[in-house]
Formats: sequence, C-alpha cells, structure tokens
Amino acid sequence: MDNLILIGFMGCGKTTVGQQLAKRLSYSFLDTDKYIEQKLGQTVGRIFEEEGEEFFRRLETETIKELTGKLNHTVISVGGGLPVRPGNAEALKKLGTVIYLEVSREVLAARLKNDTTRPLLSGKDGSLKMELLYDKRLPFYEAAADIKIVTGSKHPQDVVNNILEKISQ
Repeated sequence: MDNLILIGFMGCGKTTVGQQLAKRLSYSFLDTDKYIEQKLGQTVGRIFEEEGEEFFRRLETETIKELTGKLNHTVISVGGGLPVRPGNAEALKKLGTVIYLEVSREVLAARLKNDTTRPLLSGKDGSLKMELLYDKRLPFYEAAADIKIVTGSKHPQDVVNNILEKISQ
C-alpha cells in the first residue's frame, strides 16, 4: 500500500501539492472531487445545490471504498469534509498513508476570501462559516492523520519536500 492521501481544510493546497508530489514521485494523481464530478457529470457546487451536502458526503464515502485496493502509486486529494464522516478516517487508512496539510485560519481566510466555488462558504458570513467549519473539522483531521505537515504560507515545493522527508523516515 503505497498511496498517499492528502487531507485538510479547503484551500490548504491539497490539489496543488498533490499534483506536484505525484510528479516528483512518478505517481498518478487523483482528486476525489474531480472524480465525483466526472462520474456524475456535474460540478460539486451543482451536486450540493441539487442533492444537498449529505448526498455528496455519501458519494465521497462510496468513492473512497470503491478506490480501496484498486490504486497503487497514487497521490489522492480528498474533499475537506471527507474525514469528518464516521468511518471515513479508517477507510482512508486502508487506502494509504494519510497526510494532513495544516494551515492556520488566517492563511485560509486570505486564500478563500474571494473564492466563490466553495458551496459551504457561499452567501453571507463566508468568513464566519469558514471559522466554524475549521474549528469543527480540526480534531477529525488530527485523528485521521498518519503524518501532519504544517504548511503555513510555504511554497508548494517546500511542502512537497517536507512530505518527502517525513515519508522517508
């Protein structure tokens, strides 16, 4: 089992870091949000809008279970809410090594300030919603992680280097 699974709050860099990490390791890269979008032919935003968050969370869980045992040498970026759902942390660990990309509230607030693509932050009080979600999810990320990388505002290549150092220990 040599897959690497990146978890963390939306905007923490899972996709950017994941793509660069996969390239450095000569691994494949899979973003579960993109996988679900391709499978359903709809954006995550549209799925949330038409079917609701609970429907989407079930899809995430099904996707992780579907991929278990089928992937090798893959860096997988998962949605920020996936580790929160009961049983998903265990399912992620069956899929590979779980790496939590930790970013402070302040850095995330700056990154997500003008982002209109995140369904859970849409509407009024987006920054307050972000803070509440962050506080709720943090313990789940900590519990699910095999490795934690504090990214701060590091360049993605530096985060990749930190990950490579940790996994080689």
